[in-house]
Amino acid sequence: MTEYLDLTIVWAMIIGFAVFAYVVMDGFDLGIGILFPTFAVGDERDQAMNSIAPVWDGNETWLVLGGGALFAAFPLAYAIILPATYPLVIAMLLGLVFRGVAFEFRWRHPRHRAFWDAAFSLGSLVAAFSQGIMLGAILQGVHVENQAYAGGWLDWLSPFSLLTGVALVIGYALLGASWLVWKTESTSLANARKLAFWLGIATLVSLAAVSIATPFLTYDYWRRWFAMPGVLLTAQVPLLVLISAALFFWSLRRGMERVPFVMALAIFLLGFAGLGISIYPYIVPRSVTIWDAAAPPQSQWFMLVGAMIIIPIILIYTAWAYWVFRGKAGVHGYH
Repeated sequence: MTEYLDLTIVWAMIIGFAVFAYVVMDGFDLGIGILFPTFAVGDERDQAMNSIAPVWDGNETWLVLGGGALFAAFPLAYAIILPATYPLVIAMLLGLVFRGVAFEFRWRHPRHRAFWDAAFSLGSLVAAFSQGIMLGAILQGVHVENQAYAGGWLDWLSPFSLLTGVALVIGYALLGASWLVWKTESTSLANARKLAFWLGIATLVSLAAVSIATPFLTYDYWRRWFAMPGVLLTAQVPLLVLISAALFFWSLRRGMERVPFVMALAIFLLGFAGLGISIYPYIVPRSVTIWDAAAPPQSQWFMLVGAMIIIPIILIYTAWAYWVFRGKAGVHGYH
């Protein structure tokens, strides 16, 4: 039994890693799409697109991996969460489809490039906003009866879920601006620095708003963050956020190019850690724990063998792709 419990935790960590990898990797190119209308038509927009051209589709691999692993390793959670968020999942997928089509067609169909630019930006915004609302909907709790979703079509819609939706859009925009600080030059770089500064402030404000609102959703969240002696550990998370934010603004002011992006990623990582602190050991908060939702141990072992092969391959390929395209992205591509 202990072996089974440990294996369940391993799969929870694998899915958590896949979700976080998706958020940080696809987050910055969704952020670029969200910010796209603020870029000047021509060189600025071309540089922004070129900076993510070699990696944007590969980044979405982690979404497939996370969703597939959730279905296979925690089928009960998948069967509850998906019906509870169907409209959001549909909106997210449509946004990603429009975004992907627009990405290719803006280069092949220059006469209607303005239309494809708008589709790229709108698709990115819809996908990011849907993901944020989905996060809020899961955090606020899902109505479960007899191990099945028992809520309505719009139970996910609430002031809190809208708040998390806006917060994630702002956070993705920060990642996008920070990425462009690293990857662009000339007027694009100057514009990205300005955007990153104001988006850094907006991200901290939105993160603080979500953090303040979350403990009021349920006493379990409040107890995890503020009850002794756990508060001695959880207090380190906001402290590290403040340190990361200070380093972000300091590096931005000093004209550094890579450090702001790394610090933005650190802020996201700490926010992700805070989410884990709030909901563990539940995978469907206040209803289903990771052990309740887990597949049989034989299935978990079988899938773990495959995961131990495929995940290192994905990581190696991803690292290689980012290494190859490690320079500045000009108007005509990387150089």
